[in-house]
Amino acid sequence: MTANTSSTVKSRQALDAQYGGNNRSGWLKNIPDSWLPFVQLARLSPPAGVFLLYFPHLFGALHAAILTKSPASEALRTSVLMFGGSFFLSNAVHIWDDLIDAPLDALVERTCNRPIPRGAVSPAAALVFTFSQAICAAAFLPCIPVGFIQSVLYVAPAIVGWTYYPWAKRHTNFPQLVLGLCVSWGIVIGSLAGGFLPLAIDDGHRVTVATSSLCLFGACTLWSVIYDTIYAHQDLTDDKKFGIKSMAVLFEGRTKPLLSLLLVAMTVLLIGCGSHSGMSVVYYTVAVLGSAISGP
Repeated sequence: MTANTSSTVKSRQALDAQYGGNNRSGWLKNIPDSWLPFVQLARLSPPAGVFLLYFPHLFGALHAAILTKSPASEALRTSVLMFGGSFFLSNAVHIWDDLIDAPLDALVERTCNRPIPRGAVSPAAALVFTFSQAICAAAFLPCIPVGFIQSVLYVAPAIVGWTYYPWAKRHTNFPQLVLGLCVSWGIVIGSLAGGFLPLAIDDGHRVTVATSSLCLFGACTLWSVIYDTIYAHQDLTDDKKFGIKSMAVLFEGRTKPLLSLLLVAMTVLLIGCGSHSGMSVVYYTVAVLGSAISGP
């Protein structure tokens, strides 16, 4: 085998491992063949997507627990509740994204072997799978203490955002910002689940927003923009070729200075959140300093 052939094989294996092809590593070896494409659609191996959606919900829940001085047992209950809802939300949005993106995924080397482009799952089956996971995620809403109807109203912006997100890369150079706003809405839902209203409308129809929650929301949004812009560089060549928009394409060659500025802004927002929440030195050491030194 030549060096070029070996490199190509390794590249293909790496691409297959990113939720495509017929990768069978780890626990995937033990599931039926018919399950594999659905596991890949939901991004369950590895489950990075689940945790990227769960973390903002967790941050919101912990933030609420600190502000309301909830007992540890209640904070743990809320955190577990948020994990359940985040798990099914992650499944739903990833399947929906793959369904809408299938024509574009078929053009890009890294994504052309995903389940829908390669014909392992039909669009109709993917749509049914999406709705099933969305319904499971909605089943957690009655557990939020503000009540089901009010929970739906608070969740509605996220539903609109996640529904639109797959089209963002066709309409704007800032799909990473759209993603960041969607992901960060977990701060709001986690806070609600923890018994704290980060934003409310009074009888005069005036909207009030907790400053600490706004800072946390902004920091989480920038965090998502940073990591997804880095991720988008994997497809930079194909995206430019096929007219797929992203911040990686828009700021090609200037990405690192941009992300450094965003990291500084994120750090400032985290400091603002800590200041308005009365956080301890542990928060500033772990959350603020830890985030600052892990930048691009």
